[in-house]
Amino acid sequence: MNKVTLRQPGVGQTRLLVTVAMTQLATVRRAVLVALLFFTSCVLGPGPAAAEPAEVHGPADTSSPRATLKSFLDAMNEIYGLIESRQFLDRSDPQFRAIAKRALDTLDTSDLPAFTSADRAAEAAFYLKEILDRLEVPPWEDIPDRTAIEAAGGAEQLTFWRIPGMRITIARVTEGHRRHEYLFSPGTLERLPSYFEDIRHLPYRTTGTAVSPEFLRWYFAAPGNPFIARLVAQLPDWAIERKLGLTVWKWPGLLLLSLAAIVLMATAYRLQRRLADRTRTTSLVKYCLTLVFPIAAMLTPLALQHLAYEILTVRGGPLEFVRFVTSLVALGAAFVVVFATSRRLNEIIIASPNIRSQGLDAQFIRFVSVVLSIVVSVVLFLFGGQYLGLPVMALLASAGVGGLAVALAAQDTLKNLFGTLMIMADKPFRMGERIIVGEHDGVVEAIGLRSTRIRTRFAGHLISIPNDEMARRDIENLGRRPALFRSTDIHIPLDTPRELVESTVALIRATLESHQGMDPERPPRVFFDEFNADSFNIRMCYWYHLNEYWDFVAFNEKVNFEIVRALEDQGIQFSLPFRVTYLATDNEQRPLEVEMVEQKEP
Repeated sequence: MNKVTLRQPGVGQTRLLVTVAMTQLATVRRAVLVALLFFTSCVLGPGPAAAEPAEVHGPADTSSPRATLKSFLDAMNEIYGLIESRQFLDRSDPQFRAIAKRALDTLDTSDLPAFTSADRAAEAAFYLKEILDRLEVPPWEDIPDRTAIEAAGGAEQLTFWRIPGMRITIARVTEGHRRHEYLFSPGTLERLPSYFEDIRHLPYRTTGTAVSPEFLRWYFAAPGNPFIARLVAQLPDWAIERKLGLTVWKWPGLLLLSLAAIVLMATAYRLQRRLADRTRTTSLVKYCLTLVFPIAAMLTPLALQHLAYEILTVRGGPLEFVRFVTSLVALGAAFVVVFATSRRLNEIIIASPNIRSQGLDAQFIRFVSVVLSIVVSVVLFLFGGQYLGLPVMALLASAGVGGLAVALAAQDTLKNLFGTLMIMADKPFRMGERIIVGEHDGVVEAIGLRSTRIRTRFAGHLISIPNDEMARRDIENLGRRPALFRSTDIHIPLDTPRELVESTVALIRATLESHQGMDPERPPRVFFDEFNADSFNIRMCYWYHLNEYWDFVAFNEKVNFEIVRALEDQGIQFSLPFRVTYLATDNEQRPLEVEMVEQKEP
């Protein structure tokens, strides 16, 4: 089997290496080289640049179509010369980068997405060079220069120039920071790949400006490391052919890198969840350090993107796809970092001794941090989407319509959300306080974004009340009362002598004097305040400042027994309401005659 193997391109023509029939041993050797190449491509970086003094290159001359075309061809031929002289080209070499910039400066990349602009421009430059090396370029004197432009009436009269016999246009830029320059038009850059496929069967021309044989093939096949370049030189032709837009030997390396990135991200997120759950309540410092894992997960797709570009030298459509996907994944991972950072900042603030971890202030801090995280994420999405070339304005318009639909469908949820804001701003109650809301009497256990949970006082049931209802209802906060208060009326019969009534009032006052839980500023109050229809009314009021309910109930019982005992000692009975009913035997209405008859003892 005969083959033609691509080596570093020569100045005149591609060097051919004729080999003899391959033995089974040679096949095994090449298979080992391919496997070694895949693994070393993942770990090796670009080789050191050749120790040559860097030449100083000025900017590209784009003042006329002739100057633009000449600047482009000269720069590309210089790059080709560097490759031929060094047998390997370090893309980070300052000399190479200066020449490459001069070539790229002749292209109008204003219509290219920001995240892939440089790569697509470089790819377009190599396609353009291949096309110009195969088709006849007109003599320089036939291409408009500054003199020809002035003779034609100025730059306004020569807005573009198309190379005769080609679909390549050099147009004058009319707006932006490159205004008035003559550059290869955006339309030309867009159709270069398909244009090259139409003329790739043509041989390289042998007249005119210098050509760069197999330059495009080198661009897509050459690795970014000299060691890997030597391995690639040993590969068979099929391994350096392009399949699905990528050189064959790069596909396994790209798949291995992708799998490694997926495993690393999954491991980072799993460790973050596990360690965060363990350290959230035990060590604030360790909990904050777990932020390293989501940050590492965010950087992993960017590392994959770097290795794919610098080591595997993925180019063309596959590179654009890799960059888009990795940038999109990194953007999503950045959202996770934003929320994770927000949660840790919450814990740092709430750890202050002035803030209760389950209090309303802590809930408000958490709520505000969630809102700020969403705002930051939206801003990241807008800038990231614009960088990736997504139709951000269309997405915003769609989000506006979708948001209206969601708002209509989730009215109750939004009402509860605004109710939460009102509760957090007004703070009518806090965690652990006893409140009465409607028929519910209990202790507040949790204040969420949607509802407030109350543990009933005696039954112990957990009741969830929507925050919208909590914001509208009258709330009696028993947890903030200064003392427990009792007010009761004592009724004694109407026939009780005045002396005994006065004695009863004095007795009750003596019972409550300096009582348990009394605040000197709020002494008990006892007064004979009312004549009832069937009794004298004595009003008794006092405050119990210990705020323990069952102690208060026990104290009430003690007071009651002392009052009963004192009244029994005085021979005073409690007045009980009664009613006497008189029945008639006929339907006639007549005055009721009541006669008191004294019953004599027999």
